[in-house]
Amino acid sequence: MIKSRITKLLGIKYPVIQGGMAWLATAELAAAVANGGGLGLIAAGSAPGDWVREQVRKARSLTSKPFGVNVMLLSPYADEVMKVVIEEKVPVVTTGAGNPGKYMAALKEAGTKVIPVVNSVSLAKRLEKSGVDAVIGEGMEAGGHIGTETTLVLIPQLADALQVPVIAAGGIADGRGMAAALILGAEGVQIGTRFICAEECVVDEAYKAMVLKATDRSTVVTGQRTGHPVRVLKNKFSRKFLAAEEEGLAPNELEAMGAGRLAAAFHGDVEEGSVMAGQAAALVNQITPAAAIIEEMIGQCQALLGDSFSEG
Repeated sequence: MIKSRITKLLGIKYPVIQGGMAWLATAELAAAVANGGGLGLIAAGSAPGDWVREQVRKARSLTSKPFGVNVMLLSPYADEVMKVVIEEKVPVVTTGAGNPGKYMAALKEAGTKVIPVVNSVSLAKRLEKSGVDAVIGEGMEAGGHIGTETTLVLIPQLADALQVPVIAAGGIADGRGMAAALILGAEGVQIGTRFICAEECVVDEAYKAMVLKATDRSTVVTGQRTGHPVRVLKNKFSRKFLAAEEEGLAPNELEAMGAGRLAAAFHGDVEEGSVMAGQAAALVNQITPAAAIIEEMIGQCQALLGDSFSEG
């Protein structure tokens, strides 16, 4: 069995963390991943605190295993969501798009493990000094908001530079990717795109079908000029957005153009919506339960690595 500091830190069977995918990662998916031995996450996205509290309590009705909440620090509701996380004593919080430093003392007092998503060594070092428990190094292969470094290059640099455990994210969808990440120095992996096609993911079937049809050339990065690049599957909306960027539309107008598009995709509008997914979509070919996804990944990884990571 694959063990690491991550499995001990989070109290989970396998070092597999489900990505914090806004709109897609609800209590149903988080609980299913938790029951399958990984760490499931509820994605707060831009949702208010009341919704997050409802999801946390729903997840607790579906699993007795540890799970977490992903908080997008750019959200206007970030403060109230963190308040909910602290009041509900959620075991783990992952964060994106910012520094969770101002919440650190209260989260630690509540017993919550803090794991930020990072896309550079310099940011990771600063966050390590602030007292985070681990970091998620996310490469540009990932879906949704991305950085500029690849997973292959970023993870060994983070592993060399940090004392806290590193979790690899971006481009990982099976046991081969997991094995590669562990060899590079990661002690766990975060999986997003593969879990879109988990049975328990509540996104519209049209979204899942688009992921299943994806090939190696199906994703594109939008929002380069806004400072917030996002990887999505190609469709009518992405082509319009890229054309507007090429024509020099102002960043604030581009941001307005993208408003509500993820929600549209979630509800099945996969032509005019923003269908966020990573390059690993090309490796996804079936819809299965979350637990089966994890078991298959761990089995394949274990077969490749043998007993190399049996002890943490």
